[in-house]
Amino acid sequence: MKIHTTCFIIIILMAGCAKPTTIDVDIYETSESGNKLAKLTEFDVVEEKVQIQLLPDEKFQTIVGFGGSFTEASAHLLNQLGRENRSKILEAYFGESGAKYSLTRTHINSCDFSLGNYSYAPVEGDTQLTHFSIEEDQDDIIPMIKDAMAISKEGFNIISSPWTAPPWMKDNKDWRGGKLLPEYYDTWALFFSKYLDAYRAQGIDIWGVTVENEPLGNDSNWESMHYTPQEMSAFVKNHLGPKLKADGRQVKILGFDQNRDAELKKWVDVMFGDEGAGEYFDGTAVHWYASTYDYFPDALQYVHQKAPDKLIIQSEACIDAEVPHWKDDAWYWSKEATDWGWDWAPEDQKHLHPKYVPVFRYARDIIGCLNNRVHGWVDWNMVLDRQGGPNWAKNWCVAPVIVDPEKDEVYFTPLYYTLSHFSRFIRPGAVRIGFQTLTKNSWQPPFKTPTAVLRWCCLTPVKKPGE
Repeated sequence: MKIHTTCFIIIILMAGCAKPTTIDVDIYETSESGNKLAKLTEFDVVEEKVQIQLLPDEKFQTIVGFGGSFTEASAHLLNQLGRENRSKILEAYFGESGAKYSLTRTHINSCDFSLGNYSYAPVEGDTQLTHFSIEEDQDDIIPMIKDAMAISKEGFNIISSPWTAPPWMKDNKDWRGGKLLPEYYDTWALFFSKYLDAYRAQGIDIWGVTVENEPLGNDSNWESMHYTPQEMSAFVKNHLGPKLKADGRQVKILGFDQNRDAELKKWVDVMFGDEGAGEYFDGTAVHWYASTYDYFPDALQYVHQKAPDKLIIQSEACIDAEVPHWKDDAWYWSKEATDWGWDWAPEDQKHLHPKYVPVFRYARDIIGCLNNRVHGWVDWNMVLDRQGGPNWAKNWCVAPVIVDPEKDEVYFTPLYYTLSHFSRFIRPGAVRIGFQTLTKNSWQPPFKTPTAVLRWCCLTPVKKPGE
Protein backbone atom coordinates (compact mmCIF):
# COMPACT_ATOMS: atom_id res chain seq x y z
CA MET A 1 0.00 0.00 0.00
CA LYS A 2 1.56 3.27 -1.11
CA ILE A 3 1.37 6.23 1.26
CA HIS A 4 1.22 9.71 -0.24
CA THR A 5 1.16 13.11 1.37
CA THR A 6 -1.73 13.96 3.61
CA CYS A 7 -4.35 16.35 2.28
CA PHE A 8 -7.02 17.91 4.45
CA ILE A 9 -10.09 19.12 2.63
CA ILE A 10 -12.88 21.38 3.75
CA ILE A 11 -16.12 21.38 1.78
CA ILE A 12 -18.65 24.03 2.72
CA LEU A 13 -22.29 23.67 1.70
CA MET A 14 -23.99 27.00 2.30
CA ALA A 15 -27.01 26.82 4.60
CA GLY A 16 -30.47 28.12 3.75
CA CYS A 17 -31.25 25.77 0.92
CA ALA A 18 -32.73 22.35 1.64
CA LYS A 19 -31.63 20.89 -1.69
CA PRO A 20 -28.74 23.01 -2.95
CA THR A 21 -27.74 22.76 -6.56
CA THR A 22 -24.24 24.16 -6.07
CA ILE A 23 -21.54 23.59 -3.50
CA ASP A 24 -18.86 26.11 -2.58
CA VAL A 25 -15.60 24.32 -1.90
CA ASP A 26 -12.53 25.61 -0.09
CA ILE A 27 -9.56 23.26 -0.03
CA TYR A 28 -6.61 23.66 2.34
CA GLU A 29 -3.57 21.43 2.33
CA THR A 30 -0.76 20.61 4.70
CA SER A 31 1.57 18.17 3.02
CA GLU A 32 5.01 16.62 3.01
CA SER A 33 5.71 18.50 -0.21
CA GLY A 34 5.72 21.77 1.72
CA ASN A 35 2.23 23.24 1.92
CA LYS A 36 1.31 24.46 5.39
CA LEU A 37 -2.38 25.18 5.76
CA ALA A 38 -2.26 26.50 2.20
CA LYS A 39 -5.45 27.30 0.30
CA LEU A 40 -5.38 25.57 -3.07
CA THR A 41 -6.88 27.00 -6.26
CA GLU A 42 -5.39 24.70 -8.90
CA PHE A 43 -5.67 20.92 -8.93
CA ASP A 44 -4.32 17.98 -10.87
CA VAL A 45 -6.82 15.76 -12.63
CA VAL A 46 -7.04 12.40 -10.86
CA GLU A 47 -8.60 9.14 -11.90
CA GLU A 48 -9.83 8.08 -8.48
CA LYS A 49 -12.44 10.45 -7.10
CA VAL A 50 -13.94 10.69 -3.64
CA GLN A 51 -17.71 10.31 -3.69
CA ILE A 52 -19.50 11.58 -0.61
CA GLN A 53 -23.15 11.95 0.25
CA LEU A 54 -23.93 14.30 3.13
CA LEU A 55 -26.83 13.47 5.43
CA PRO A 56 -27.53 16.73 7.29
CA ASP A 57 -30.61 15.35 9.03
CA GLU A 58 -28.54 12.65 10.69
CA LYS A 59 -26.92 14.43 13.66
CA PHE A 60 -24.35 13.30 16.21
CA GLN A 61 -22.27 15.22 18.78
CA THR A 62 -21.90 18.98 19.13
CA ILE A 63 -18.29 20.09 19.13
CA VAL A 64 -16.86 21.80 22.22
CA GLY A 65 -13.48 22.64 20.69
CA PHE A 66 -9.85 21.86 19.93
CA GLY A 67 -6.64 23.12 21.49
CA GLY A 68 -3.61 22.57 23.68
CA SER A 69 -2.41 23.00 27.25
CA PHE A 70 -1.07 25.83 29.40
CA THR A 71 1.76 24.17 31.33
CA GLU A 72 4.37 25.85 33.48
CA ALA A 73 6.98 24.58 31.02
CA SER A 74 5.31 26.30 28.06
CA ALA A 75 4.60 29.52 29.95
CA HIS A 76 8.15 29.67 31.33
CA LEU A 77 9.62 29.32 27.85
CA LEU A 78 7.42 32.07 26.45
CA ASN A 79 8.74 34.39 29.15
CA GLN A 80 12.30 33.69 27.99
CA LEU A 81 11.61 34.67 24.38
CA GLY A 82 11.73 38.14 22.92
CA ARG A 83 8.47 40.03 22.77
CA GLU A 84 8.09 39.51 19.02
CA ASN A 85 8.38 35.72 19.12
CA ARG A 86 6.26 35.44 22.25
CA SER A 87 3.48 37.37 20.52
CA LYS A 88 3.95 35.37 17.34
CA ILE A 89 3.33 32.07 19.15
CA LEU A 90 0.28 33.32 21.05
CA GLU A 91 -1.19 34.75 17.85
CA ALA A 92 -0.53 31.46 16.07
CA TYR A 93 -2.48 29.55 18.70
CA PHE A 94 -5.25 32.00 19.62
CA GLY A 95 -5.41 34.79 17.04
CA GLU A 96 -7.66 35.19 14.03
CA SER A 97 -4.74 34.45 11.73
CA GLY A 98 -3.85 31.29 13.65
CA ALA A 99 -5.40 28.09 14.98
CA LYS A 100 -8.02 29.94 17.08
CA TYR A 101 -7.81 27.38 19.89
CA SER A 102 -11.18 26.99 21.61
CA LEU A 103 -10.59 24.28 24.26
CA THR A 104 -7.52 24.18 26.52
CA ARG A 105 -6.18 22.49 29.64
CA THR A 106 -3.91 23.38 32.54
CA HIS A 107 -2.62 21.65 35.66
CA ILE A 108 -3.66 22.16 39.28
CA ASN A 109 -0.52 22.09 41.46
CA SER A 110 2.63 20.91 39.70
CA CYS A 111 2.99 18.22 37.06
CA ASP A 112 5.97 16.69 35.25
CA PHE A 113 6.03 19.69 32.90
CA SER A 114 6.68 22.05 35.79
CA LEU A 115 10.00 23.44 36.93
CA GLY A 116 9.68 21.53 40.21
CA ASN A 117 7.15 20.16 42.72
CA TYR A 118 4.71 22.62 44.27
CA SER A 119 1.25 22.80 45.80
CA TYR A 120 -1.16 25.66 46.45
CA ALA A 121 -1.61 24.25 49.98
CA PRO A 122 1.90 23.58 51.30
CA VAL A 123 1.16 23.82 55.04
CA GLU A 124 0.67 20.38 56.56
CA GLY A 125 -2.51 19.95 58.56
CA ASP A 126 -4.13 23.09 57.09
CA THR A 127 -7.49 21.36 56.63
CA GLN A 128 -9.37 24.66 56.17
CA LEU A 129 -6.77 25.77 53.58
CA THR A 130 -6.26 29.14 55.20
CA HIS A 131 -2.82 29.32 53.56
CA PHE A 132 -4.09 28.41 50.07
CA SER A 133 -2.36 30.45 47.35
CA ILE A 134 -1.86 30.28 43.58
CA GLU A 135 1.22 32.50 43.83
CA GLU A 136 3.29 29.85 42.00
CA ASP A 137 1.23 30.47 38.84
CA GLN A 138 1.49 34.26 38.94
CA ASP A 139 4.75 34.53 36.98
CA ASP A 140 4.11 32.06 34.18
CA ILE A 141 0.79 30.25 33.68
CA ILE A 142 -1.58 33.06 34.60
CA PRO A 143 0.12 35.70 32.38
CA MET A 144 0.13 33.25 29.47
CA ILE A 145 -3.59 32.55 29.89
CA LYS A 146 -4.41 36.25 30.22
CA ASP A 147 -2.43 37.13 27.11
CA ALA A 148 -4.16 34.36 25.18
CA MET A 149 -7.54 35.66 26.37
CA ALA A 150 -6.66 39.14 25.15
CA ILE A 151 -5.80 37.78 21.70
CA SER A 152 -8.69 35.34 21.30
CA LYS A 153 -11.67 36.97 19.63
CA GLU A 154 -14.18 34.20 20.43
CA GLY A 155 -12.62 33.07 23.70
CA PHE A 156 -11.78 29.55 24.82
CA ASN A 157 -12.66 27.12 27.58
CA ILE A 158 -10.17 25.76 30.12
CA ILE A 159 -10.08 22.33 31.75
CA SER A 160 -8.00 22.08 34.94
CA SER A 161 -6.54 18.80 36.17
CA PRO A 162 -4.66 17.85 39.34
CA TRP A 163 -1.77 15.40 39.10
CA THR A 164 -1.73 14.98 42.87
CA ALA A 165 -2.97 16.39 46.14
CA PRO A 166 -0.31 17.83 48.48
CA PRO A 167 1.78 14.96 49.89
CA TRP A 168 0.54 15.64 53.44
CA MET A 169 -2.97 14.56 52.34
CA LYS A 170 -1.76 11.20 50.98
CA ASP A 171 -1.08 7.82 52.52
CA ASN A 172 2.54 7.68 51.28
CA LYS A 173 3.39 11.36 51.98
CA ASP A 174 4.98 11.60 48.52
CA TRP A 175 4.35 13.61 45.35
CA ARG A 176 4.36 10.37 43.39
CA GLY A 177 1.87 7.53 43.75
CA GLY A 178 -0.17 6.84 46.83
CA LYS A 179 -3.80 7.60 47.58
CA LEU A 180 -5.77 10.44 49.11
CA LEU A 181 -6.47 9.68 52.76
CA PRO A 182 -10.23 9.50 53.47
CA GLU A 183 -9.93 12.03 56.30
CA TYR A 184 -8.87 14.62 53.70
CA TYR A 185 -11.66 14.04 51.17
CA ASP A 186 -13.53 17.15 52.33
CA THR A 187 -10.34 19.21 52.35
CA TRP A 188 -9.46 18.10 48.83
CA ALA A 189 -12.96 19.01 47.62
CA LEU A 190 -12.54 22.43 49.27
CA PHE A 191 -9.21 22.73 47.45
CA PHE A 192 -10.99 22.54 44.07
CA SER A 193 -13.46 25.23 45.14
CA LYS A 194 -10.71 27.55 46.36
CA TYR A 195 -8.77 27.02 43.13
CA LEU A 196 -11.79 28.02 41.03
CA ASP A 197 -12.28 31.11 43.23
CA ALA A 198 -8.64 32.11 43.03
CA TYR A 199 -8.53 31.88 39.25
CA ARG A 200 -11.81 33.75 38.92
CA ALA A 201 -10.28 36.51 41.03
CA GLN A 202 -7.63 36.73 38.31
CA GLY A 203 -10.33 37.12 35.66
CA ILE A 204 -10.02 33.50 34.52
CA ASP A 205 -13.10 31.28 34.60
CA ILE A 206 -12.45 27.55 34.54
CA TRP A 207 -14.93 25.63 32.36
CA GLY A 208 -14.20 22.13 33.60
CA VAL A 209 -12.10 20.00 35.93
CA THR A 210 -10.99 16.42 35.77
CA VAL A 211 -10.96 14.66 39.12
CA GLU A 212 -7.45 13.28 38.65
CA ASN A 213 -4.95 13.05 35.83
CA GLU A 214 -4.21 9.37 35.13
CA PRO A 215 -5.69 7.82 38.28
CA LEU A 216 -4.21 4.44 37.35
CA GLY A 217 -0.76 5.93 37.90
CA ASN A 218 2.48 6.29 35.92
CA ASP A 219 4.77 3.93 37.86
CA SER A 220 5.52 6.84 40.23
CA ASN A 221 7.78 8.59 37.72
CA TRP A 222 6.26 12.01 38.45
CA GLU A 223 3.31 13.54 40.28
CA SER A 224 0.41 11.12 40.56
CA MET A 225 -2.34 9.93 42.86
CA HIS A 226 -4.29 6.71 42.51
CA TYR A 227 -8.02 6.01 42.55
CA THR A 228 -10.09 2.95 41.75
CA PRO A 229 -13.30 3.66 39.80
CA GLN A 230 -15.26 3.13 43.00
CA GLU A 231 -13.05 5.52 44.99
CA MET A 232 -13.26 8.30 42.40
CA SER A 233 -17.02 7.95 42.04
CA ALA A 234 -17.48 8.00 45.83
CA PHE A 235 -15.29 11.12 46.12
CA VAL A 236 -17.33 12.89 43.44
CA LYS A 237 -20.70 11.71 44.77
CA ASN A 238 -20.11 12.46 48.45
CA HIS A 239 -17.56 15.28 48.48
CA LEU A 240 -16.49 17.09 45.29
CA GLY A 241 -19.88 17.28 43.56
CA PRO A 242 -21.84 18.45 46.62
CA LYS A 243 -19.12 20.94 47.60
CA LEU A 244 -18.95 22.61 44.20
CA LYS A 245 -22.74 22.68 44.02
CA ALA A 246 -23.06 24.20 47.50
CA ASP A 247 -20.49 26.87 46.61
CA GLY A 248 -22.29 27.71 43.37
CA ARG A 249 -19.43 26.65 41.13
CA GLN A 250 -20.66 26.24 37.55
CA VAL A 251 -18.00 23.85 36.32
CA LYS A 252 -17.99 20.57 34.40
CA ILE A 253 -16.68 17.51 36.26
CA LEU A 254 -14.97 14.93 34.03
CA GLY A 255 -14.03 11.49 35.29
CA PHE A 256 -11.34 8.92 34.37
CA ASP A 257 -8.77 11.07 32.44
CA GLN A 258 -6.53 8.25 31.27
CA ASN A 259 -6.05 6.03 28.23
CA ARG A 260 -9.00 4.94 26.14
CA ASP A 261 -8.80 1.18 26.09
CA ALA A 262 -10.59 -1.74 27.74
CA GLU A 263 -10.05 -0.16 31.17
CA LEU A 264 -12.22 2.77 30.12
CA LYS A 265 -15.30 0.56 29.96
CA LYS A 266 -14.84 -0.54 33.58
CA TRP A 267 -14.63 3.06 34.73
CA VAL A 268 -17.75 4.34 32.97
CA ASP A 269 -19.71 1.34 34.24
CA VAL A 270 -19.00 2.58 37.75
CA MET A 271 -19.17 6.35 37.08
CA PHE A 272 -22.53 6.23 35.37
CA GLY A 273 -23.85 3.07 37.02
CA ASP A 274 -24.35 4.93 40.28
CA GLU A 275 -27.16 7.45 39.93
CA GLY A 276 -25.76 9.60 42.69
CA ALA A 277 -22.31 9.85 41.09
CA GLY A 278 -23.74 10.17 37.59
CA GLU A 279 -25.61 13.28 38.71
CA TYR A 280 -22.29 15.08 39.19
CA PHE A 281 -20.17 13.63 36.38
CA ASP A 282 -20.63 15.75 33.25
CA GLY A 283 -18.54 13.43 31.13
CA THR A 284 -15.41 11.41 30.61
CA ALA A 285 -11.88 12.56 29.78
CA VAL A 286 -9.55 10.26 27.85
CA HIS A 287 -5.92 10.13 26.62
CA TRP A 288 -4.42 8.49 23.52
CA TYR A 289 -1.31 6.73 24.92
CA ALA A 290 -2.66 3.16 24.73
CA SER A 291 -1.63 2.86 21.07
CA THR A 292 0.20 4.66 18.30
CA TYR A 293 -2.48 3.79 15.72
CA ASP A 294 -5.64 2.45 17.39
CA TYR A 295 -8.10 5.10 18.57
CA PHE A 296 -10.32 2.42 20.23
CA PRO A 297 -13.67 3.14 18.56
CA ASP A 298 -15.40 0.32 20.45
CA ALA A 299 -14.43 1.85 23.81
CA LEU A 300 -15.53 5.33 22.74
CA GLN A 301 -18.85 4.05 21.45
CA TYR A 302 -19.33 2.14 24.70
CA VAL A 303 -18.87 5.36 26.69
CA HIS A 304 -21.46 7.12 24.53
CA GLN A 305 -23.96 4.29 24.88
CA LYS A 306 -23.45 4.21 28.64
CA ALA A 307 -24.03 7.96 29.00
CA PRO A 308 -25.37 9.40 25.72
CA ASP A 309 -26.06 12.83 27.20
CA LYS A 310 -22.56 13.22 28.68
CA LEU A 311 -19.37 14.70 27.22
CA ILE A 312 -16.37 12.77 25.94
CA ILE A 313 -13.25 14.94 25.89
CA GLN A 314 -9.85 13.81 24.62
CA SER A 315 -7.85 15.76 27.20
CA GLU A 316 -4.21 14.89 26.46
CA ALA A 317 -2.02 13.65 23.63
CA CYS A 318 1.59 14.18 22.57
CA ILE A 319 4.53 12.57 20.81
CA ASP A 320 6.01 11.07 23.95
CA ALA A 321 9.34 9.34 24.56
CA GLU A 322 10.96 11.49 21.85
CA VAL A 323 13.19 14.54 21.83
CA PRO A 324 11.95 17.15 19.30
CA HIS A 325 13.60 17.25 15.90
CA TRP A 326 14.66 20.84 15.27
CA LYS A 327 13.70 22.44 11.96
CA ASP A 328 13.37 19.04 10.31
CA ASP A 329 9.89 18.83 8.76
CA ALA A 330 10.74 15.56 7.04
CA TRP A 331 11.01 13.70 10.36
CA TYR A 332 7.43 14.59 11.29
CA TRP A 333 6.28 13.03 8.00
CA SER A 334 8.38 9.87 8.32
CA LYS A 335 7.77 6.55 10.04
CA GLU A 336 10.42 7.00 12.68
CA ALA A 337 8.69 7.89 15.95
CA THR A 338 8.30 5.47 18.82
CA ASP A 339 6.37 5.89 22.05
CA TRP A 340 6.70 4.59 25.62
CA GLY A 341 5.16 1.30 24.58
CA TRP A 342 7.88 0.52 22.03
CA ASP A 343 10.16 -0.41 24.94
CA TRP A 344 7.88 -0.75 27.95
CA ALA A 345 4.48 -2.10 26.90
CA PRO A 346 3.60 -5.59 28.18
CA GLU A 347 4.13 -8.30 25.58
CA ASP A 348 0.40 -8.75 24.98
CA GLN A 349 0.17 -5.02 24.14
CA LYS A 350 3.33 -4.61 22.05
CA HIS A 351 1.34 -4.83 18.82
CA LEU A 352 -0.42 -1.60 19.76
CA HIS A 353 2.83 0.38 19.73
CA PRO A 354 4.57 0.12 16.34
CA LYS A 355 6.64 2.93 14.84
CA TYR A 356 4.49 5.65 13.36
CA VAL A 357 4.38 8.88 11.37
CA PRO A 358 3.74 11.77 13.81
CA VAL A 359 1.56 13.81 11.43
CA PHE A 360 -0.54 10.79 10.47
CA ARG A 361 -0.96 9.79 14.11
CA TYR A 362 -2.45 13.16 14.98
CA ALA A 363 -4.73 13.34 11.93
CA ARG A 364 -5.92 9.74 12.25
CA ASP A 365 -6.61 10.02 15.96
CA ILE A 366 -8.57 13.26 15.75
CA ILE A 367 -10.69 12.02 12.85
CA GLY A 368 -11.21 8.68 14.59
CA CYS A 369 -12.35 10.49 17.72
CA LEU A 370 -14.72 12.72 15.78
CA ASN A 371 -16.25 9.68 14.12
CA ASN A 372 -16.87 8.13 17.53
CA ARG A 373 -18.74 10.73 19.56
CA VAL A 374 -15.83 12.75 21.01
CA HIS A 375 -16.82 16.38 21.67
CA GLY A 376 -13.40 17.99 22.08
CA TRP A 377 -9.73 17.20 21.51
CA VAL A 378 -6.86 18.77 23.51
CA ASP A 379 -3.14 18.45 22.81
CA TRP A 380 -0.54 18.57 25.61
CA ASN A 381 2.20 21.27 25.88
CA MET A 382 1.86 24.15 23.44
CA VAL A 383 5.55 25.01 23.57
CA LEU A 384 8.68 23.04 24.52
CA ASP A 385 12.41 23.55 24.06
CA ARG A 386 14.82 21.56 21.90
CA GLN A 387 15.27 19.00 24.68
CA GLY A 388 11.54 18.42 24.96
CA GLY A 389 11.23 20.22 28.30
CA PRO A 390 11.68 21.81 30.73
CA ASN A 391 10.52 18.83 32.73
CA TRP A 392 11.73 18.13 36.27
CA ALA A 393 11.19 14.37 35.78
CA LYS A 394 13.09 14.36 32.44
CA ASN A 395 9.98 13.02 30.75
CA TRP A 396 10.84 14.56 27.38
CA CYS A 397 8.09 15.03 24.78
CA VAL A 398 7.38 16.88 21.54
CA ALA A 399 5.14 19.94 21.19
CA PRO A 400 3.70 21.53 18.02
CA VAL A 401 5.92 24.58 18.60
CA ILE A 402 9.58 24.20 19.61
CA VAL A 403 11.75 27.11 20.75
CA ASP A 404 15.39 27.84 21.41
CA PRO A 405 15.19 30.52 24.11
CA GLU A 406 18.94 31.19 24.11
CA LYS A 407 18.84 32.14 20.42
CA ASP A 408 15.26 33.46 20.55
CA GLU A 409 14.22 31.16 17.70
CA VAL A 410 10.90 29.45 17.01
CA TYR A 411 10.07 26.33 14.98
CA PHE A 412 6.47 25.61 13.99
CA THR A 413 6.48 21.87 13.36
CA PRO A 414 4.07 20.16 10.92
CA LEU A 415 2.07 19.09 13.99
CA TYR A 416 1.05 22.72 14.53
CA TYR A 417 -0.44 22.94 11.05
CA THR A 418 -2.13 19.56 11.44
CA LEU A 419 -3.89 20.69 14.61
CA SER A 420 -4.76 24.04 13.04
CA HIS A 421 -6.77 22.33 10.29
CA PHE A 422 -9.21 21.07 12.87
CA SER A 423 -9.20 23.92 15.38
CA ARG A 424 -9.40 26.74 12.87
CA PHE A 425 -12.29 25.37 10.83
CA ILE A 426 -14.37 23.18 13.14
CA ARG A 427 -15.64 25.68 15.65
CA PRO A 428 -17.53 25.18 18.93
CA GLY A 429 -21.19 24.54 18.22
CA ALA A 430 -20.55 22.64 15.00
CA VAL A 431 -22.59 19.43 14.83
CA ARG A 432 -21.28 16.25 13.24
CA ILE A 433 -23.73 14.97 10.66
CA GLY A 434 -24.11 11.70 8.79
CA PHE A 435 -22.44 10.76 5.54
CA GLN A 436 -22.03 7.92 3.10
CA THR A 437 -18.95 7.30 1.02
CA LEU A 438 -18.02 4.82 -1.68
CA THR A 439 -14.31 5.54 -1.30
CA LYS A 440 -12.25 3.18 0.83
CA ASN A 441 -9.90 4.49 3.52
CA SER A 442 -11.42 7.97 3.51
CA TRP A 443 -12.32 9.12 7.01
CA GLN A 444 -14.74 11.99 6.85
CA PRO A 445 -16.68 13.35 9.80
CA PRO A 446 -18.94 16.15 8.54
CA PHE A 447 -20.28 19.03 10.61
CA LYS A 448 -23.24 21.34 10.51
CA THR A 449 -22.41 24.81 11.83
CA PRO A 450 -24.80 27.72 12.36
CA THR A 451 -23.92 29.03 8.90
CA ALA A 452 -22.80 26.04 6.92
CA VAL A 453 -22.47 22.33 6.58
CA LEU A 454 -18.76 21.62 6.93
CA ARG A 455 -17.19 18.52 5.51
CA TRP A 456 -13.80 17.24 6.70
CA CYS A 457 -11.78 14.65 4.83
CA CYS A 458 -8.41 12.98 5.17
CA LEU A 459 -7.91 11.62 1.67
CA THR A 460 -4.65 9.80 2.21
CA PRO A 461 -5.02 6.23 3.49
CA VAL A 462 -3.05 5.74 6.69
CA LYS A 463 -1.13 2.50 6.82
CA LYS A 464 -1.83 0.26 9.76
CA PRO A 465 0.27 -2.70 10.95
CA GLY A 466 0.04 -5.59 8.49
CA GLU A 467 -1.16 -3.49 5.53
